[in-house]
Amino acid sequence: MAIGLSYVFVTPYTVAKSRTGGVLSRLLSRTDLELVGAQIFAPDKEFADTYSDSLRERAPQNQLMLLADYVKQYFGPSGGRPHRTLLLLFKGENPCEQLLNVCGHLYTQHVEVDALVGETIRDTYSDLIFDVHNPNEVRYFEPAVLTPRSQDEANKDLKLIADFLDGRENLVQNVVYPDPTKIERTLVIIKPDNWIQSSSRPGAIIDMFSRTGLRIIGMKVHRFSLAEALDFYGPVEGVLKNKLAESFGKRAQAILEREFEFKFSDEMSDIIINKFGCECASNQFHQIVEFMSGKRPGDETIDDPMQKGNVKCMILVYEGENAIGKIRDVLGSTDPSQARYGTVRKEFGSNVMVNTAHASDSKESFEREAKIVRINNNSLSIIIRDNLI
Repeated sequence: MAIGLSYVFVTPYTVAKSRTGGVLSRLLSRTDLELVGAQIFAPDKEFADTYSDSLRERAPQNQLMLLADYVKQYFGPSGGRPHRTLLLLFKGENPCEQLLNVCGHLYTQHVEVDALVGETIRDTYSDLIFDVHNPNEVRYFEPAVLTPRSQDEANKDLKLIADFLDGRENLVQNVVYPDPTKIERTLVIIKPDNWIQSSSRPGAIIDMFSRTGLRIIGMKVHRFSLAEALDFYGPVEGVLKNKLAESFGKRAQAILEREFEFKFSDEMSDIIINKFGCECASNQFHQIVEFMSGKRPGDETIDDPMQKGNVKCMILVYEGENAIGKIRDVLGSTDPSQARYGTVRKEFGSNVMVNTAHASDSKESFEREAKIVRINNNSLSIIIRDNLI
């Protein structure tokens, strides 16, 4: 069966209510599709109207009319303020059918509360409430997600989406805060160990961060190049040498002295610590770089600094008061074994390197890290054009 590309829109209301983690968990764990792109963006009135008209033209079905009306009213700006919408891009066999099955259908007739089972995303997060006295009149409608029914519909929509996203920044700035001096941004990376197999882990991690009350203003799927990983984790190399070189050297000395049954001189001890210990610490650094990029320093040339790595991660930007501290509090200690229960790293981390997520530790770190991963750039529109059938 041919490989196709399709999408899911997570509606502005669902994003604002911090339900994105729960939605993503189901999409990742209940399909065989690969998440190849993600972007928070703010549709303008023209995009909302065009997308709404496209839905309205497809078939004279009640649910499509409801969706068309909803998009026209709620996707675009209101009161002069644009709203955050999340676009998730999936690739694989028969993507439209798989996504529709997980997102769920809309019921255009009254359904008793006890008949709902919460199986699909819409069962759990959408609302379709009819008037008590007039069962044919919808009083309130929130679909939670939108996804096309066929590949032809997906292709048409994706072309519209790619055209709209071209040249737009990846961060959405749609709120004016009473005191902007209190507002921070922080960068979070959901690391490659969460993407080895299809699971709900990435969504569960986002769900845990949602307890902070911070706003997600940027998101993208990213593959670190070797150059990016070396630059991003460069400051760690010196720290590892300072912290680990001596302990590695002393461990090696103890093993050698025990094996050969003689005690080393002070001069030989210094050589082991300064040479062997430092090389071991450098090896630890190279392992981190390989873990994040899928490429090991020394084994790969860096002719093209932007050449994508072999492993995937997700990068998010959170915004709000004390954003850095709040996120790191939920993230937990670098060593998962030392992290508090209920933190991300305690729940999902394995060791100091494979510790499931990263978060900026200061404003300066955020600025440096955001620049390295080019957080304002998102290749989602390029991915769409490269993969359209």
